[in-house]
Amino acid sequence: MTQITVELGEHSYPILVEPGALQQAAGHLQHFASNRRLFILTDRNVESHFLPQLRQAFGGTGIELFVKSLPAGESSKSWRQLERITDWLLDEGIERSDTLVALGGGVIGDLTGFAAAIVKRGCGFVQIPTSLLAQVDSSVGGKTAINSSAGKNLIGSFNQPRFVLIDPLVLNSLPDRELRAGYAEVVKYGLISDATFFAWCEANGGKVLNRDPEALSKAIIHSVGAKAQIVGEDEKELSGRRALLNLGHTFGHALEAETGFSDKLVHGEAVAAGMALAFAYSVRRGHCDPADAERVKAHLQAVNLPHDLSTASVRASGQRLVAHMMHDKKMSGGTLPFLLANGIGQSFLAKDVDLDDVAAFLDEST
Repeated sequence: MTQITVELGEHSYPILVEPGALQQAAGHLQHFASNRRLFILTDRNVESHFLPQLRQAFGGTGIELFVKSLPAGESSKSWRQLERITDWLLDEGIERSDTLVALGGGVIGDLTGFAAAIVKRGCGFVQIPTSLLAQVDSSVGGKTAINSSAGKNLIGSFNQPRFVLIDPLVLNSLPDRELRAGYAEVVKYGLISDATFFAWCEANGGKVLNRDPEALSKAIIHSVGAKAQIVGEDEKELSGRRALLNLGHTFGHALEAETGFSDKLVHGEAVAAGMALAFAYSVRRGHCDPADAERVKAHLQAVNLPHDLSTASVRASGQRLVAHMMHDKKMSGGTLPFLLANGIGQSFLAKDVDLDDVAAFLDEST
């Protein structure tokens, strides 16, 4: 068992990483059930795998579980589903002292956190992430949102959970594609500021994707610890430190938008391609040694993740992809900051990027 704390003063919260934790969920969560009930949000894929275990864990505790199951996939991050969730919570008589539980991946975590932020002007919520991507990234840090026709995650709020319960054993049932997509976010922590960890990924990425327990736990614990530290330093991206977590996301979100936020390119895959593009563009601008960009591309290729526009199955023009970027949340004064790199483990925020040059770079990369 490993416990990591996100240090945010009165909003601090623990993250518990423990194999088998789902079977012990009642012991960890019962003090959040002040009204002897919990409101569980999940999706239909996760429901069949893990809801029975959760119900069994709470058997005999006297705590009632109210469950809402949504369609799986990015399309559920919508006004329509948010409205259904909030109507359900209000119909069930939720009170501000109640707690919502996100049992699922990043989509469920985002929806649950956003719903908790707005129902009755704010209820508490906890995260039980069931995908690698959610365990190492989206369940920690309090970013909650839905998508809109203009782009990804443009409507939302910062709302920190009260507790995050991570059980690495639930990943045994995760499809290989989803595990790889989550692994992209693991690699990200090495590329941001930890070249030693990226080297560990190069040596052990195959073990992680083969679900080796020791390697998988190491990847989760290191990633969660890195994100907890960054969030503790810059909760709402005011100093720029937290912005480093967006490495690969400006390019990646444009690729997701171009593919309609569909299963054609899931989020982690888009981030992988986006990170490779960010390093390649850093080379173009003279920031980064080409050998480092090649290492990034080679590792993503070795673990069967997209590493350029072609492997991401995107063939749009540079101007079209840049048009998607114009809706990015980080736009300020007509300028879009980009996460670039001076090398592996040396990412930085560039505020002088010419979007026409980005478009030309993307055209050359097609």
